[in-house]
Amino acid sequence: MTVNQTTADQLSVGQLPVNQLTIVTGASSGIGAAIAAQAAERGHTVVTVSRRPGPGEHLTADLADPASWTAVAQWMTSLVTRPGWGRVVFIHNAATIEPIGFAGEVDPALYQQNVLVNSASQQVLGERFIAAAETAGVPAQLQLISSGAGKHPFVGWSSYCAAKAACDMWVRTVGLERAERASKVGVFSVGPGIVDTDMQGVIRSQDTDAFPDVERFRSFKEDGALRDPGEVAAALLALAAVDVGDTVGSTVLENGAVLDITQLLGL
Repeated sequence: MTVNQTTADQLSVGQLPVNQLTIVTGASSGIGAAIAAQAAERGHTVVTVSRRPGPGEHLTADLADPASWTAVAQWMTSLVTRPGWGRVVFIHNAATIEPIGFAGEVDPALYQQNVLVNSASQQVLGERFIAAAETAGVPAQLQLISSGAGKHPFVGWSSYCAAKAACDMWVRTVGLERAERASKVGVFSVGPGIVDTDMQGVIRSQDTDAFPDVERFRSFKEDGALRDPGEVAAALLALAAVDVGDTVGSTVLENGAVLDITQLLGL
C-alpha cells in the first residue's frame, strides 16, 4: 500500500473535492514543494508563496520582510473569496532555522528575519486567511507547521524554538475563538517529525560551538531516521481534508489542536 493510500485510509476520508483551493508557503523545496505537487495531482487549484519560483499560481515574496505581508494577504484574500470553492486550505510551511548560535553571538539581521518568518508571519497571514475564509463561508483549514523544538529547547536555536512555541499557543487560542463562533474554519498546529530537507542539511553543517547537539542530528541522517518529504506531504494533505469534530484513529480533532502527525497517524 502506498503512503498516500495509507494516510487516506487512516483518516477515513472520501474523495477530496475537485474545487479545493490549496495555498502553500515555502513551496520551492522540501515539504512545501511536495505538498504543492501532490495537491495538484489530486486536482486542487494550487497557489504558492516563496522567495524562489514555485509551482502552481505563484507569488514571489520574502516573508522575512513585513512589507510583503499586506500584498500576500490581499492576494490570498482575493483567491479565497473567489466564488465556487468547495474547500479552502492554507498550509503555512515557510520557515528558516538560521542563524544557529547563541543569542547575543549571532548576526542580528538574520536573527530578526528568523523571528519575522517563523513567528510573526504565521500569526499575521493566518489571521488574514481566517478573515477571508469566514467571508467566503466555505469549509476551510489553516495548518501551521510546528516542531518539537517548540516544546523542548535546543541550545543555539533560541529564536526558532520560541517561534514554534508561539505557533502552538496562537493556534490553541485561535481554535478556542473559532469554536466560540461555531466556525467552519479549522485551525491546527502540526509537527511533521524530523524530515530530510535542506534545513536538516544546514543543521548538520554547524560546528559544536554554535550547536552543541549537532552530532545527534548528523546521526539522524546516517541512521536513515529522517522522513521523506513526500510521505509527510501526503499525511498533511490527508489531514487537510478532515473537519473539526471528525475522529482520526482514536483522536477527536478539536479546533486549535496541536498535533504530531507521526503520532496521529502512527507513522
